[in-house]
Amino acid sequence: MTLIYKNQILLYLFVFVLGLISSFSLPPYNLFYLNFFSYPAFLWVLLLKPKDKLKSFNVGWMFGFGYFISNLYWITNSLTFEDIFRPLIPFALVLIPLFLGLFYGLSTLTFSFLNPKKNFLSILILATSLSVFEYIRSFVFGGFPWNLISFSFVNYLEFIQLLSIIGTYAFNSIIILLFLLPTILIFKYKKNYKIGIFTFFICIILTNYFWGSLNLRNHEFSEKKNLGFTIKIISPNINIKRYFQNENPREFVSELINISKPNLKNKTLFIFPEGILSSIYFEDLKKFKSLFSKNFSEKHRIIIGMNIYENQKIYNSLLVLDNELNILDKYYKNQLVPFGEYLPFEKILANLGLKKITQGYQSFSADTQRDSIKLNDYNFIPLICYEIIYSGKINKSKKNYDFILNISEDGWFGNSIGPHQHFSHSVFRSIEEGKPLIRSSNNGISAFLNSKGQVNEKNLTTNEGFIEIKSFKKSNKTIFSSHGNKIFFYFLLIYISFIFFFKTREN
Repeated sequence: MTLIYKNQILLYLFVFVLGLISSFSLPPYNLFYLNFFSYPAFLWVLLLKPKDKLKSFNVGWMFGFGYFISNLYWITNSLTFEDIFRPLIPFALVLIPLFLGLFYGLSTLTFSFLNPKKNFLSILILATSLSVFEYIRSFVFGGFPWNLISFSFVNYLEFIQLLSIIGTYAFNSIIILLFLLPTILIFKYKKNYKIGIFTFFICIILTNYFWGSLNLRNHEFSEKKNLGFTIKIISPNINIKRYFQNENPREFVSELINISKPNLKNKTLFIFPEGILSSIYFEDLKKFKSLFSKNFSEKHRIIIGMNIYENQKIYNSLLVLDNELNILDKYYKNQLVPFGEYLPFEKILANLGLKKITQGYQSFSADTQRDSIKLNDYNFIPLICYEIIYSGKINKSKKNYDFILNISEDGWFGNSIGPHQHFSHSVFRSIEEGKPLIRSSNNGISAFLNSKGQVNEKNLTTNEGFIEIKSFKKSNKTIFSSHGNKIFFYFLLIYISFIFFFKTREN
């Protein structure tokens, strides 16, 4: 290890590979146990010469670069639909992971300033530092809380029921601490001390597991509530490339109706994905009013993602329509995708010939309001596409509601791991908020999840069809939904107190 540290190329290649290894703990692979090797090795490298601040920063940066270049390569697929963007693919492939890796570099730089030694305190310092900068990454410059290391446990529902109490960021801090723990084995502690620490953490892990199992079991035996109507989650699986081929919108509309198979006698709520008719605006959709009035009845309500042009602004919207295409309710997207839906520094970059990735040249506008949508005595919190990834920012009004509703277009991800990563956020949000979650995605994963993150029904990225929901299980409001990300700061205060305590003893 010392030889590697002296050779900078070998050193940065080594930590880059460690980051690469960690990325395979994320969905869809979920090999979480790899982090019990990569994270201790990462810490050990930092401890070889902890006072070398520049090298500490670069070690963290290269670890983050390796981590993100492996799990975010699919972003470049969105640049393949128009020739204007293709030359940018190599830059996006490298520059985005390099930028996100900076947050790991800042974490290890902070770590080096605290003069850590080869003891348990170094584990606590690095876990705290990584947790803080992962939180900052989630909100700075609009935020991108994608692929926190805690998502490696998305398939282990017994372990992540804790999200309902402490939320994603506090849970993430615990997971980082857990992955770093094996470093104790190479510290010069007495055998009994090591056994004591591991026994303590194993007891906590087992307690959490059994509590989570009990939580799931109790929910399994809870009473089902009949909706009184049917919810149809539509998964059209229409290739996104077709929207760039000037195909007749009537064909799309007819296709959507055919897939949804409406029954005129049944009271039904149809939920279509985001951007399924992205080549036209809502005003253009009214030309096909006869198709809707003929195939849908007064007993039907339609939720669909559409673009709306209003007051010289374009909004990515979720609309609630009747069979005559009257707007009953609407929601305009709050959190827009940089470069995807709007062009940052538009006046400068537009002069260089750039535009947003989605169709058209004018950037979308963001709204600030997110009120629940009421349908048949049930309240739905609307989220469009990647708004689902923001922990603690879903229910802005803090009023009670019944369902989380997420519509998305995952065709931009291509045939990659992207849709699986996107879907994993739905699992975390349903547990945090303690609410059933409805997800309709084109070229992605459509599903109905209960309030414990369990998938009741699922439609994969390659399947066309729909999911029917006629009943659900209600649950109580969670602690996290009441307090939000303030809980993470309580955890942070505890970590800092422990660091101060151990540092004082060390001195």
